[in-house]
Amino acid sequence: MLTNDTAVEVQQNDTRIQVSNGYVSLEINLGNGDASCNDNHSCLVNQFRSAFRWQGREYSTEHYQKHELKSREAIVREGFGKGVHLVILHQSSMLPKMEQHFYVYESIPFLLVQSKIESDEEIKVNRFVVVQSKQVSLGAGTQQELTILRIPFDNDKWVRYTALKPPVEVESYEAAAVFEPDSRRGIIMGSLIHKVWKTGIRFKSERSGHIDELDLYGGAVSELTRDSQPHGYVKGKSIESPLAFIGFYEDYRDGLEAYGLANTWIEAALPWQGGVPVGWNSWSAAMSELDYDLYTSTSDFLKKEVQPLGFQNEETLYINFDAFWDNFTPEQMKDALDRVRQNGHRAGTYWTPFAFWGSPEQFNQVVEGTEGQYTYGDILLRDIEGEVLPDVDGGLAIDPTHPGNLLRMDWFANKFISEGFEYIKLDFLAHGALEGQHYDSEITTGIAAYHYGMSYLQQKLSPEAIGRPFFINLSIAPLFPYAFAHSRRISCDVFGTLQDTEYLLNSLTHGWWMNNTLYRYNDPDHSVLYKSFNQEATGWHEGRSRLTASVIAGTVLLLGDDFRQAEAAERVKDWLANKEIMNVARMGQTFRPVEGDCGKQASDVFVLESVEEKSFYLAVFNFDAANAARRTISLERAGLDASTVYSYQDLWEGGQGETSGHMSVTLEPAESKIFRLTVKGS
Repeated sequence: MLTNDTAVEVQQNDTRIQVSNGYVSLEINLGNGDASCNDNHSCLVNQFRSAFRWQGREYSTEHYQKHELKSREAIVREGFGKGVHLVILHQSSMLPKMEQHFYVYESIPFLLVQSKIESDEEIKVNRFVVVQSKQVSLGAGTQQELTILRIPFDNDKWVRYTALKPPVEVESYEAAAVFEPDSRRGIIMGSLIHKVWKTGIRFKSERSGHIDELDLYGGAVSELTRDSQPHGYVKGKSIESPLAFIGFYEDYRDGLEAYGLANTWIEAALPWQGGVPVGWNSWSAAMSELDYDLYTSTSDFLKKEVQPLGFQNEETLYINFDAFWDNFTPEQMKDALDRVRQNGHRAGTYWTPFAFWGSPEQFNQVVEGTEGQYTYGDILLRDIEGEVLPDVDGGLAIDPTHPGNLLRMDWFANKFISEGFEYIKLDFLAHGALEGQHYDSEITTGIAAYHYGMSYLQQKLSPEAIGRPFFINLSIAPLFPYAFAHSRRISCDVFGTLQDTEYLLNSLTHGWWMNNTLYRYNDPDHSVLYKSFNQEATGWHEGRSRLTASVIAGTVLLLGDDFRQAEAAERVKDWLANKEIMNVARMGQTFRPVEGDCGKQASDVFVLESVEEKSFYLAVFNFDAANAARRTISLERAGLDASTVYSYQDLWEGGQGETSGHMSVTLEPAESKIFRLTVKGS
């Protein structure tokens, strides 16, 4: 028996170590080096090992001859609290030493695992498995229904989150969930450190209701990571794997939120005190046709006709450029920005720091800020043979570590700062995370290069550096690392159609938990109320549902219409004058999905509990543009008390009523509604 320095109980005999905190249990077999963890009931990750690929073969803890407890210590870590840190040493005469580090904390239903290999000589690996198991289970029965949530690496190419049923083989990135749809019991797995590895979570199953193989590993590359090259090698006499999170939850939604928060205990999110950004973005309204009249007239219109109705936050709006701001002459730019500030608005801009949009004929173009020292051909990311990497989305990747690009970042950051911008949308950032041969030879992986480049840029734009707040928004970007921006677009581009709304809500269905954990706000992209530049006009309910989806996202609330069009102007004045709806948007809180077992689609019911208001909000959508729909919502399933009588208000139409147990909602084609529910008489 080992003594206990915390509320975590540790027991050991000759062949086994058992650790428990009352919520999660860990058992380590010193005979064969396996470990298992469970929730003290029936959810478990069984007989898992760590493994690494070295000199052409994969070696796991089962290949080692000796397994022993190297150390045990009581620890205190901010956020996590008190806990126990165990180190298991695996040794074999012909292999590098391997250590497994286990962290179990008091009163929380997850544990952390990290592996390390050490050698007297430098070694290199580009695949390091933290958790490799032949059995992941949510129950003892054989008929359990089981769903795997695949989380995409980034938000490019209209990728979707997907809830899949075994039998299946699928890989999620950085995090994943396995859950029972009815009970919502689930296991959350993911990485908590995002500085070196791209982390994959691979599931394989050949039977319904079972997971037969699990690999949580560093070194993931695929079409979904946008890579054409193998994952870079990590080198040294000591190499660490990703830090893995394994959590067991009665409601997998609680688990995803806990996972998001746990990340911030390792590396803090970028703080923002300025409230929800509200305003307008130019992309949907004009795209490449952006001009001076549109930009300035939008600020004028919103100032005079919409802001007085209540569309604002902290008595201002952001009026943001997207791509093609370089259509403006310097004189037009100065005059436009002066006009925006005279209206009491804040100006935002746009940039792609890691993507080059020129052709080979333009490789000799001099890089801004380098005084002729470097051309764009010099700073492009290349493969091991020196060839430029294949384009992604039509853009070529720039090496974030190249000194020419650092000077370029200096030049553009100084330009944006001197022009007085207060918001920047950074786009096509996954280019900076591609695997390749980097100028800085000490940086050997795509994530390490991305972390380096984003850290450099964030410091240039920090309040400490420039003397004022500067909102940083990520558009197309990897989900991780997260600590260099205040918001990230939760999906790929979203315009105004019902299909766009459903696509956005697929991302909210499975990514709501990033709001106020990894990022201060989710970004639902520009809210197109009437007509995008490249689309037909939307119907009344169709356009309003697009706005509803943005309001419940968290949320950066930027409009995307050309208000010189009469119908767009009418809709914005009608809908954004709704103080109840704007109050929900300004809360900056994200709604949860009521159901997550949706395949590739979105949930159609979302819920938010407002503790401060002692109320609940329900958002309900009809994704059918041709037919009306009737929804019957179980209030208990939505998290309310089934026996309580609630008074409700329809925030769009103003209707009121009472309900208990279930709530019936009728929706016109493409319609959505938001209800506020309070306990009757409160």
